[in-house]
Formats: sequence, structure tokens, C-alpha cells
Amino acid sequence: MNKIIIHWTAGTGVPNSVDLKHYHFLIDKYGRINNGIFKPEDNENCYDGKYAAHTGGGNTGAIGVAMCGMCGYSSPDKIGSYPINKVQCEATFMTVAKLAKKYNINIDDKHIMTHYEFGKNNPKTSSAGKIDIVYLPPYPDVKQNQIGDFIRNKVKWYAQRL
Repeated sequence: MNKIIIHWTAGTGVPNSVDLKHYHFLIDKYGRINNGIFKPEDNENCYDGKYAAHTGGGNTGAIGVAMCGMCGYSSPDKIGSYPINKVQCEATFMTVAKLAKKYNINIDDKHIMTHYEFGKNNPKTSSAGKIDIVYLPPYPDVKQNQIGDFIRNKVKWYAQRL
């Protein structure tokens, strides 16, 4: 495994059966980690059809971690009925730090990124234009173009304490 891609599910605060098929780890509104159907190692080979399809054009070698929520999000002023919360975010940052350590993945923008960042850097994939994660409700002052760095700094902070 060589990268971690962070998402929101665009669903409710808990994972559903579709979410469990598409992400390796899902952090619910209580901060609990839910294991998806597929293990990260299933994404070493995405040609057999048995893998977590979380990032169009970027699944091979990638671990998908998602926060459950953000159904109905359209802008920072319209975040929908299921906004992700601080407990979820912090649990996600800690989970990513643990995964980075376990799989020896560098905590930088080439190896840990949001789905939005992946799509922006890979415009010819189906991930282009994805909006997860362009806004963090618990951290409203973090601008869209700063979110990836904000998350990586949080992940580094947790990694230093493992």
C-alpha cells in the first residue's frame, strides 16, 4: 500500500452497505471505526474486481478512509443534515496516522490526500470534480485550498504520539 485517500461518504452519520463496499475504514458520527468489506491489501490488485472502489483512477495501492456524513452538502452555507463532526475528524486523523505507520506511508501530499486533491491532480480520471473534502464543518476557518495540509498536519501530530 502506498497512499491513503480521505473521503466523506455523502451519506448519513453511519455507514450503509454501499459505503462498506467502497471504503476500507469508515469513521461514524461517534468516532467509531467501521471496517469495510475489503482489506487494504485487496487494493494491491484492482484488476480482479475484488477491491474497495473509493477513488476513480486511483484505487491501486490506495487505502480508502471515509468519514460518514455530508449528505446534502452543497456549500459551506448548506452543509446538509449530516455534517461531519470534530470527534469524527480527530478519529479519522488518528486512524490515518496509524495506517501510515503500519504501511510505512509518508505523510505528505503525494501519499496522503483528500479525494478532492486526488481529482484535482488527476483531471483525466472520474475523480475530477469530487468535492470530498472541500469543507470541514468543525473547522470552518480552514479554507478549501488549505484542507489537505490541515489534515496532514493533524495526522503528523497523531503520528508523533504513536
